[in-house]
Amino acid sequence: MSDHININVNAHSSIQIDNLFFDPYLTKGLDKKAKYIFLTHPHYDHLSIEDIDNVITPETIIIATEDAKEKLAKYSNKVIYVAPNQKISLDGFEIETIPAYNINKNFHKKEYGWVGYKIIKDGISYIITGDCDATPELENAECDILFVPVGGTYTMTAVEAGNLTNKIMPKLVIPTHYGSIVGTSEDAKVFLDTISENIICKIFF
Repeated sequence: MSDHININVNAHSSIQIDNLFFDPYLTKGLDKKAKYIFLTHPHYDHLSIEDIDNVITPETIIIATEDAKEKLAKYSNKVIYVAPNQKISLDGFEIETIPAYNINKNFHKKEYGWVGYKIIKDGISYIITGDCDATPELENAECDILFVPVGGTYTMTAVEAGNLTNKIMPKLVIPTHYGSIVGTSEDAKVFLDTISENIICKIFF
């Protein structure tokens, strides 16, 4: 399914889908070709000015939550601010913001208004969850391709992510948020062992 789509997770939760970049981080060496940059929340490993500068172009538009405004001040004329549960259209593809929050920990509180994104582009639906636990909003979500954190501590664990994936039943799932700051490759293996054999899993690191 993904053979004709340029999908990459270069590190942590730094995701690229064609020219759409999500939470760019550790991006040294990547091409400066982002048409859109989507930021889920303002933590340093998701909103990194250095890494945004590595992929941004004069035409790039940034989508972010309102509490990122101060950090993004130098890009002020390039930013669209969003909140949870919004729908917008950009260049013929649809975007829905999904609340991203913790249920049993306090690193990402629901009242902060942080987000994940559901993108529908060229007939394919993607969900990038952001930093969160297995929330009711995600348990009731549907998509073709799912990016889900598995590293635990600040997000759901590998087993929790696997159980959530089995409820969503995407065609393809890609684990994120492990391997650099929190979580290890072992979490990706546990996740793979937890998900249904009917779901394709791609592991990048």
